[in-house]
Amino acid sequence: MNSEKKRRIVMTVVGVIVSGLAIGMFNASAFGMDCFQVFVHGLWMHTPISFGTFYMLFNLLMLVAIFFVDRSKIGLGTFINIFLLGYVVDFSSWLWNRVPFTETILTRAVLLGAGVLLLCLSSSLYYVGDLGVSTYDAVALCISEKKKWKFFIVRVVCDLTVALSGFALGAVLGIGTVVTAFGMGPMISFFNVHMSEPLRYGKAGKP
Repeated sequence: MNSEKKRRIVMTVVGVIVSGLAIGMFNASAFGMDCFQVFVHGLWMHTPISFGTFYMLFNLLMLVAIFFVDRSKIGLGTFINIFLLGYVVDFSSWLWNRVPFTETILTRAVLLGAGVLLLCLSSSLYYVGDLGVSTYDAVALCISEKKKWKFFIVRVVCDLTVALSGFALGAVLGIGTVVTAFGMGPMISFFNVHMSEPLRYGKAGKP
């Protein structure tokens, strides 16, 4: 295994862990989380199992569907996301729920801001690592490619659909959801150029 492949694996694992920590911060802020997590939390609230286990099982079901539609979207990063992210969210939520000062508006706002930044950083690491996409990302990609529709439009429609569905199921929909739906792109691009690509390609830069 060459050094770049090792860096990509590390970037993917770190990206998933940081993403889980960020989602826990979103939960603690109570200002809403990213669209897919709103949907998954809305479903999970009606089950007796832990979020980590539910997230894994739900994504495995999605994985089966994606396998038959376009298996090229599946990679090591897909499985790391499925089997690791939910349990990191469990831990992060548990941790922040035991911090007493998260009740103030100021602290909740700080948690939201930090969560957004960490989620953008983690997404950048995960995407640039390029070891397969998450099951939710694969849905929009598959629809866009099969129907020849613009990915941006398909992703916005998917995000709005799952966010509203999650809200109807009882999950929190708030400013954090809006920010992640429409404002993450520029920040992810910034982290791509200034952190993730240098980490993957080294001094030589992106080929």
